[in-house]
Amino acid sequence: MSDQSNNDHELSIDPMSNPSEMSGSAKADRRKVLKLMGAASAGLAAPGLGATYLRDFEYTRSVQAQGNSPVKIGFIEDESGNLSVYGIQKLHAAQLAVKEINEGKTLKGGPDIGAGGLGTLGSIAKSPPTISKEGVSLDVVNDGGAKSTTEVVFDEDPDVFVDSGDKGILGREVSLVSVDGQSNNALWQQLARRLIQQDKVDVLVAGFASAEREAIRPIVDQFKQLYFYTNQYEGGVADANTFCTGPVCEQQVIPVVQYMVEKFGPRGYTLAADYNFGQLTAAWTKAFAPLVGGQIIAEEFVPLSVSEFSQVIARVQQAKPDWVMTLLVGQNQQNYYPQAAAAGLKFPMASTVNMAQGYEHKRFKPPSLANMHNAIQYQLEVPTARNRAFVKRWMAMFPQDQYIGEMAQNTYFTIHLYAKAARLAGTTDQATMKKALELGWSIEAPEGSVFLDPGTHHCAHYIRLAVADENHDVKFVRDWPSIAPWWLTRLGVNLISHPEYKQYTPDEDPFFKMFAKKA
Repeated sequence: MSDQSNNDHELSIDPMSNPSEMSGSAKADRRKVLKLMGAASAGLAAPGLGATYLRDFEYTRSVQAQGNSPVKIGFIEDESGNLSVYGIQKLHAAQLAVKEINEGKTLKGGPDIGAGGLGTLGSIAKSPPTISKEGVSLDVVNDGGAKSTTEVVFDEDPDVFVDSGDKGILGREVSLVSVDGQSNNALWQQLARRLIQQDKVDVLVAGFASAEREAIRPIVDQFKQLYFYTNQYEGGVADANTFCTGPVCEQQVIPVVQYMVEKFGPRGYTLAADYNFGQLTAAWTKAFAPLVGGQIIAEEFVPLSVSEFSQVIARVQQAKPDWVMTLLVGQNQQNYYPQAAAAGLKFPMASTVNMAQGYEHKRFKPPSLANMHNAIQYQLEVPTARNRAFVKRWMAMFPQDQYIGEMAQNTYFTIHLYAKAARLAGTTDQATMKKALELGWSIEAPEGSVFLDPGTHHCAHYIRLAVADENHDVKFVRDWPSIAPWWLTRLGVNLISHPEYKQYTPDEDPFFKMFAKKA
């Protein structure tokens, strides 16, 4: 772990202090502090003045303390192997974010605030617009019909990409130290140790599969390394060193299961990858379905190496479910979809991974992904102004890319969030940065406003229900502008007052058992 703390401790002021109890000089310092905090929250603090005067923080002069050495972002993703379809996207996201930060750009947001928007009357159509699967220009195939109804609509701030006033972080260039995990969990541990011990990175951003995260998290905790896990995942990680910025089951499984039960019927059949992501997400699906009148009639767990699904398809056909939950990942398991379509399987599908990550609706011939439903926080087709601007910036740098997926967007805004927090903290010292990140941050990401919950180190996200039609074009049939990561809070997790280093599972939640229907 890089130790870049400053021993020049000059002043510490409690922002909750009563001004009447402060001396004249302290009052003046407090006014200066509040002014600097306001500038920093907008990303405009000058590099030499980026001081932090928050409770339990130490005052630092970053330039004197840290010189001109680069800020090192350690980065591990699968640039090759079975998971490279996701890893390359995430690498490009990190490269774009680092480029923008070094050019003096940032995303709007700050501690506890967001860009917001305007509630106004607007003319709306009966149906949502349908976005073409072709290309990356987000062409509208169907605009939803005549605008016959006027209702209150929300118009979010489209202009969220702004000047930071700081080229790099605190005047220091940002360097991306990237290594290839090669879809090999054993290699991930070696690479994590190298980045932490040898390269002495300031922050680690790493991991697609939960197995990769769990392979390196003991090493992260051993060295108290600041770590961002940017993937959608099964949830439950409560770790004082780890910040999980992707969506979790309460934000994805619950909305899509409720929708599927209401629209198609109670009987679901789960197909899941056979490792902790698939197993725990399937457990969430099974635990939650009875609460909305549903039932999981069967579960199958498929090894990541499997690419032939004829027997699985036969069992699904025989069971005749109302819908199928597919939690399949990697290039091997994605072969389920064209094989199921060829076999005439037409059950409605739900997922938390497909389309938004592996862009199967673009890679496979229709109708392989027809009637696929996914509660996503981001995918390329989101038709907002801010996302169109993001896609344009991305494609200017990577014109050969076919897609920008959910995990890539998470990586992008996470690295911008790290830069914003460092500017406010006035340092990249890791212990101080963890406290800075626990202030409660909002950032205006391409998906919409994202809020980093201080106590659980997870994010509230804008969730949309994406549906692919027979042609694999996409529409969003329901929006939840912000779903909080509430589950760990319900279990009593507060990493600020009680640091811990474990992963909780649905079996540890008594509420599911309390409200489940008795057999």
